[in-house]
Amino acid sequence: MTAPTTLASSETADTSLLFSPFRCKSLNLPNRVVMAPMSRLHSPGGIPTPEVAGYYRRRAENHVGLIITEGTFVDEMGMVDSNAPRFWGDAMEGWKRVAEEVHGVGGSIVPQLWHVGIERPVDGNVLHQGRPSMSPSGIDRNGDVVADPMSDADVEAAIAAFADAAGRARELGFDGIELHAAHGYLIDQFFRELFNKRTDRYGGSPEARAMFGVDVVKAIRRTVGDDFAIIMRVSQWRGGDYDAKLVTSPEEFGAFLTPLSDAGVDIFHCSTRRYFLPEFEGSDLNLAGWAQKLTNKPAITVGGIGIEADFNARDPQNSGPQSLGPLMERLARGEFDLVAVGRALLTDPLWARKLQEGRFDELQGFRREMLGVLS
Repeated sequence: MTAPTTLASSETADTSLLFSPFRCKSLNLPNRVVMAPMSRLHSPGGIPTPEVAGYYRRRAENHVGLIITEGTFVDEMGMVDSNAPRFWGDAMEGWKRVAEEVHGVGGSIVPQLWHVGIERPVDGNVLHQGRPSMSPSGIDRNGDVVADPMSDADVEAAIAAFADAAGRARELGFDGIELHAAHGYLIDQFFRELFNKRTDRYGGSPEARAMFGVDVVKAIRRTVGDDFAIIMRVSQWRGGDYDAKLVTSPEEFGAFLTPLSDAGVDIFHCSTRRYFLPEFEGSDLNLAGWAQKLTNKPAITVGGIGIEADFNARDPQNSGPQSLGPLMERLARGEFDLVAVGRALLTDPLWARKLQEGRFDELQGFRREMLGVLS
């Protein structure tokens, strides 16, 4: 399937629904534009600087409905780089400033809570260099055993780290949290048979492999209460393998999502590289569309929205200008509820404002005809 073509010259892309309100528990958003989490390595020593606060504030004051921060680490053994932010200790004063500046311009913001597991570089720019990284079974992305499996105490400590971080987010006034459970990081490593060979309650069947994520969500829910929004980011692909499949059918996806939904996930953020591609045969629904249908929970779609070329594209026919018309049609049909924008907002903090105000010629990385707007 190729990328969406531009709309016919007699049509226009109505973006009004994208700028309609959305509410879910502690999230009370003026519109449905979400800034996707994107790591920047601009937090020396893991501490967000005033520049980081300004970076998020500029997007919030220019009509981004919800900011999801770059991944921020919950555990020192889960860090991928010491210049990426962490969510404990003396870093919290920096995060307090971030939340205050975003709220000061009427924005909403959630931190993405992250533990990279086996993806932590043992000899990189991290704490405790030389110590093996943690993962369900000590298996890296190549299928090699490079460390001991996480002990019961390690598992309990990791669950507690996520819950503690979520509690700190609520104390600082954040509007919810997002769990990074995608792309081959710790929670996702428990989900995947490649990484998870455990024989305890966290390994075996797909439902059992979901139990670490379930326990993380339950621990967070006990910490933050029932009214604090929990978003979970999930994906089929993982780092180093864009063709990886966590599930192969709607039935498998439903069996995977249901216990997570029942545990307390409020919104599923479904990471895909191209939002317009169908996920399973026999339906045009993408991953977010299936998540919403199977759980009856709100879903966020993401993947190539607002860009002219697909980053790391392998399929040239699937790259290039994209009309927002098909995206708006899917949103109007209720296939998903929120739309996350990554690289377009990374390069242009005014992207959402320009879109809402019809300033199409000013959109970086956009061409006017991509919106189906008459010239």
